[in-house]
Amino acid sequence: MGPIKVPAVKPYFWAVKLLTTAMGEAVSDYLVNDVNKYLAVVVGFVVFVAAIVWQFRTPVYRTWPYWSAVAMVAVFGTMCADVMHIVLGLPYTVSTSFYAVCLAVTFVVWYRSEGTLDIHSIVTRRREVFYWLAVIFTFAMGTALGDLSAHTLHLGYLSSALLFTALICVPLIAWRLGANPVLTFWVAYVLTRPVGASFADFFGMPKNISGMGLGHGAVSVVTIIAVVASFMYLSRSGIDRPETESPAVPAAPAGYGQPHYAQPQYAQPQQHNGYGQPAYAPQHAQPPQYHDPRQGQGQPPQYRDPRQPDPRHAQDPGYPDQWQGDQRDYR
Repeated sequence: MGPIKVPAVKPYFWAVKLLTTAMGEAVSDYLVNDVNKYLAVVVGFVVFVAAIVWQFRTPVYRTWPYWSAVAMVAVFGTMCADVMHIVLGLPYTVSTSFYAVCLAVTFVVWYRSEGTLDIHSIVTRRREVFYWLAVIFTFAMGTALGDLSAHTLHLGYLSSALLFTALICVPLIAWRLGANPVLTFWVAYVLTRPVGASFADFFGMPKNISGMGLGHGAVSVVTIIAVVASFMYLSRSGIDRPETESPAVPAAPAGYGQPHYAQPQYAQPQQHNGYGQPAYAPQHAQPPQYHDPRQGQGQPPQYRDPRQPDPRHAQDPGYPDQWQGDQRDYR
């Protein structure tokens, strides 16, 4: 098992996710409609693959690889949904149903294989593959769903945006009331796409089709700036780190009078027995040193039977033959 490779799900997560969905819709519409739709799909696919590879090659969660992959999924997912309608001529009901089936199959296979759809369990390569497949299909289905509401149901972009904004509150309220957090997460994740895309279309589309007419290019520039600024904030603040990951706290250097338990005086030196295993030799304390004016410095006193003559008296006639200060009779 490796480290978790997705961010913590907090309010900022949903805010950045909405920004990426709006940016993906605006950039895709600008490239497809105002530049060249075939070149846009090819370039979008290449950059999308590069971002996904960057994310997969990153061993742990990092802000820029992860959210760059999300941003490119937003762009390329929009292109996939638009290609089915613009190039193949399929109605939005068909494209929405197609991507909904793809997402459902992904969830079923993912759950049968791993036993969970919780994004906090993304700790293996296989789960990461399932996760990004689900993300791609949620973006594509959300794009088709937003266009279905605006065009097929004739609600317009602003009404669609407000409708999906109200709908996204449903899983939030259900989660607050104790509903399954995994289910409510994925429902909300799907709905973020039509919310952001509908608002981006409202600002960028011409006025004759219920838009404000600001243009896809202008909306693309504004949303790209907002997305990059949010990435920079997350990267510098570190608030997007997974919930099981905490910043490392460096140990303060030991000052004067403060113990530093890595220093040798707190650790017994180890000897090695030649096989790489420490051999713990017992540490014997040195015996206390005594000072007796009648004996050498630092030598313990020598006790003798007072009934026997002191041998030092034989060597030095001036040395007393009896102990001074200890007149107890041992007889």
